[in-house]
Amino acid sequence: MKKIKITNGLVFCEGGYFSPQPLYACGDRIVTEAEYLAAGDGESCEEFAFDAAGGFVIPGLVDLHFHGCMGSDCCDGSEEALRTIAEYELRCGVTAITPATMTLPEDRLAEICRTAAEFSDPQGADFCGLYLEGPFISSAKKGAQNAAYIRAPEAPMFTRLMELSGGRIRTAAIAPEAEGALDFIRTFAGKVRISLGHTTATYDEAMEALSCGASQLTHMFNAMPPFTHREPGPIGAAADSPHCMAELICDGIHVHPSAVRAAFRLFGDERIIFISDSMRAAGLSDGVYDLGGQDVTVCGNLATLSNGTIAGSVTNLMDCVRTAVLSMGIPLASAVKCASLNPAKALGISQDHGSLSPGRYANLVVLSEKLTTRAIFHHGTPVQLR
Repeated sequence: MKKIKITNGLVFCEGGYFSPQPLYACGDRIVTEAEYLAAGDGESCEEFAFDAAGGFVIPGLVDLHFHGCMGSDCCDGSEEALRTIAEYELRCGVTAITPATMTLPEDRLAEICRTAAEFSDPQGADFCGLYLEGPFISSAKKGAQNAAYIRAPEAPMFTRLMELSGGRIRTAAIAPEAEGALDFIRTFAGKVRISLGHTTATYDEAMEALSCGASQLTHMFNAMPPFTHREPGPIGAAADSPHCMAELICDGIHVHPSAVRAAFRLFGDERIIFISDSMRAAGLSDGVYDLGGQDVTVCGNLATLSNGTIAGSVTNLMDCVRTAVLSMGIPLASAVKCASLNPAKALGISQDHGSLSPGRYANLVVLSEKLTTRAIFHHGTPVQLR
């Protein structure tokens, strides 16, 4: 049995604060000190101690909305692509993922779903399912999605895709103003998390969708009407709906730091989910890359279509946390909560992921006082030590 003891660190607690205490794991789970001391009686144990040296011990992050990295994309529809994605994410300290599709023809989405149904990679981040971003969106707010494949929400099509995925579609983005959207939401809200996104919805239209069972906002501020004093739109509706959580991209490109701070005042750190929304160029150099069949030019942290539309990010979720804390003034405990516990709750996997409470997977990251990565543990196994 593997036993891990991490000392001299500030440990993230579910209440949203750090506490100076040791952390214990046995096998692949976090345990109490008493369980740690009692474990292994009568059998050989492999004990591992790590000195956090005054740094921060946080849960492995959970990225529920991103497209790819290292030259691979979820929409490639191959196990090789998903393996590349999962292993890169783990090296970044992201230990659970639900990669996102794009707006594509049904046969392409079907191929992606079939691949996802059987995929797992012990050497990579835990694959927890798919995020269906498109094709049920608004052409007026398509962003980097391909307008040729946008369609009204169709229950039979979604049912086919869900069956092909083995039930692994976790989140579906919907434009609530689309014809048939409200019936779609009523039908599937108990089976998949419905997120309002790529939408022109008014406040009233979004409120009706949220009352029908929608419970999330896709990359808030992006691909939707702005929040104004007379027309608060879907952002205002989400803020007024206590059950709704809002995704936020803190890469320093998609949302101004002032708007990020305003979002925290509107929603609090209980209802914000950090996402990376990264595309296949993440982890690579500047150049031209593909996203959903369209060319994207990457220069530094900015990825754009030929018309200047921002096309996803090239920043991993751990770097988004660092940006939020170091450049936007978000407290570290709040940023960690928004990138681990909150997405785990949204996905319904918080019994295993997103926290360092006893019983959860021993998926954790040790950060230095300057937020550089010192160690990553995945299911109790050290995968990176510095």
